[in-house]
Amino acid sequence: MFVAVTGGTGFLGAHTVRALLRHGHRVRLLARRPDRVAAALAPLGIAPEQVDVVPGDVTDPAAAARLVSGVDGLLHAAGVYTFDPRRRAELRRVNEHGTEVVLAAARAAGVARIVHVSTVGTLYPAAAPSIGPGTPPGSSREPYLASKTAAERIAGEYGATITRPPALLGPHDPHLGDQNARLRDLLRGLMPLWPTGGLPLGDVRDNAELHARLFDGVDGTEFFGPGTFVTTREYLAAVREVTGRRLPAAFFPARALTVAGRAADVLQRCWPGRLPVQYGAIHVCAVAVPVEPAAPSAGVVARPLAETLADTVRWLAGSGALAPRRAGRAVAGFGAAAGVPARPAAEVAAPAAGVAAQAIDLGVPASVAEVSAQAAGPGVPAPAAEVSARPAGVAGSAPAGVPARPGASAAAGVPARQADSVPGSAPHDREALSSTAPPAGPAGSGATGKALP
Repeated sequence: MFVAVTGGTGFLGAHTVRALLRHGHRVRLLARRPDRVAAALAPLGIAPEQVDVVPGDVTDPAAAARLVSGVDGLLHAAGVYTFDPRRRAELRRVNEHGTEVVLAAARAAGVARIVHVSTVGTLYPAAAPSIGPGTPPGSSREPYLASKTAAERIAGEYGATITRPPALLGPHDPHLGDQNARLRDLLRGLMPLWPTGGLPLGDVRDNAELHARLFDGVDGTEFFGPGTFVTTREYLAAVREVTGRRLPAAFFPARALTVAGRAADVLQRCWPGRLPVQYGAIHVCAVAVPVEPAAPSAGVVARPLAETLADTVRWLAGSGALAPRRAGRAVAGFGAAAGVPARPAAEVAAPAAGVAAQAIDLGVPASVAEVSAQAAGPGVPAPAAEVSARPAGVAGSAPAGVPARPGASAAAGVPARQADSVPGSAPHDREALSSTAPPAGPAGSGATGKALP
């Protein structure tokens, strides 16, 4: 299948491009900065000649028409992800209007399969203790969640298949996005205060595999990205186990902290920099609930959180985004992370050139012992044995063998694993960074910078 992709140079978008190629699909990207495509995809083993590139923005009808001309499928993963109150107009322009423009072009072109990447955050706050197919849209007035809810409604009007990924971690992040930056900041000692609550967390590679399978003929109109619901305390415990570090922290009720978050948002409107506390991030921790265990995930089972954390920490250290000493035993030379063999940081690979180290709000949580045993979060399992034995060709394996653009047959050896649970907490990357992103957990985002230690 010939698949058009928006947001293909972002975190989830880039990994999905790799998964699509490995499944034998041809890919065309819409990129605001075509000169950045190679740098975003090269760390994933994707050569420039393996993808077509159309210059343009999701809000440009002419560019959208060029993107979808002659394709069989569309993955709309672009979007702005931010809790910054100063960017409300941008959220509406890109997330809402951009979705309308791209999907209208796809329908006019007769595109057979349209997949819209949303976020589990569109279902928050929920009346029930869990969410799943059929859960009505949430009524949050937080600007980011409201814009994604509106975008999902638009996508539904165009008959698009909806995916709702969780907050995502994993290696090879072209722009050091939300969750990976948060994990880095935690390891740098910049997150001593945490809200209580929690949210679903997943591995970007598993969620990319989900998206690739949707273009292999998987039926359905609503899918939840593979992941595990964790509390902030569990997440911190998991990071401590993987790295062997103490990482002191204090916890405060998330709902109580929303008062501070709202005050920070008022101040943020006149403050030139980015404050470390944001109402939206705290709000997500306060209202997030698990995804129902039986929610559809196209047969993709979430890998253990310990594996995702270890791979992410190794990548952060190997890419220069984090000093190796701060990675603790997760990298070679510091011993093996709990239950995860240590591998040289270089094996997890370096990021694209020019990756900015971006400080971000607080993070999300989970206990490795509980999560790896699939006990964290109501009925959110992920059989470690099954995941470890994942066959070559399933998301997460090496990029070797990515077929050249024209033709290769669909990913042999990618059997549908039994669908377990599938939480999620947000989309993917930012449109400004060419991809949607997930509602983050804790407190806010810090200033952007490049030096890392």
